Order: sequence, then C-alpha cells, then structure tokens
Amino acid sequence: MPDTSQFAALVYLATSQIPLGRISTYGAIAQAIGRPQASRAVGQALHHNPFAPTVPCHRVVSHSGKLIGFIQGVEAQKNLLTKEGIMVDDQGKIINFNKVFYQPKICPQAIQKLSKNYRP
Repeated sequence: MPDTSQFAALVYLATSQIPLGRISTYGAIAQAIGRPQASRAVGQALHHNPFAPTVPCHRVVSHSGKLIGFIQGVEAQKNLLTKEGIMVDDQGKIINFNKVFYQPKICPQAIQKLSKNYRP
C-alpha cells in the first residue's frame, strides 16, 4: 500500500464514496473531511491519487461544474464521465450539475481517527 498522509487518506475515503454516474467537487470533499477551506489541498491530494480508478478522482470537478485538474487531461476526464452517463458540454462543464452532484459524508469518528489535526 502506498504511503499517504492522513489528510490524503481522508480525501481518498471521501472520494471513494462518489457513485458511478455522479460527481462531486473539491470543496464538497473538503467539507466532508472537516476542512472546508482546503479545497485546493484536496485537489493536490487527488493529483497524486495512487488508488485510481478505485478512488475515482475523475468524478471530482470544480464548484461551478467545470472539468479541471485531472492528471490525464480534461478530454480524458470528459470521456470517462461520458462513459458513466454524465453529460458534459463543449466548454467542459457538467450538464445537469445539481442533478448529478453527490455530497460525500464521513463520520466524525473516522475523521478523528485519521487526522491529528481534527477540528470539529
């Protein structure tokens, strides 16, 4: 198993909850892990995701629904999402964003166990 930080482990746990045919955002994952201001750090952790595709980082998009940050490029991300039934427009934005949005949830005990810096 690859070495990961406690923060990254929480990010991967939250991201692994995103079901097929749904998407989430960097900010939603940050909120789920109890670090609502850490959306950029979430992006960095996902950029180094050693567990893809089990941890489906291609299902994470910007708060506006735009495809960004996928290590294999926006076109590859668009292809993966389209195969999962998620529609993306020509500008790389999720169609019906609110309908396919998923908010991951992690119980506070898991956060506490995996994070030295837990702040309720």
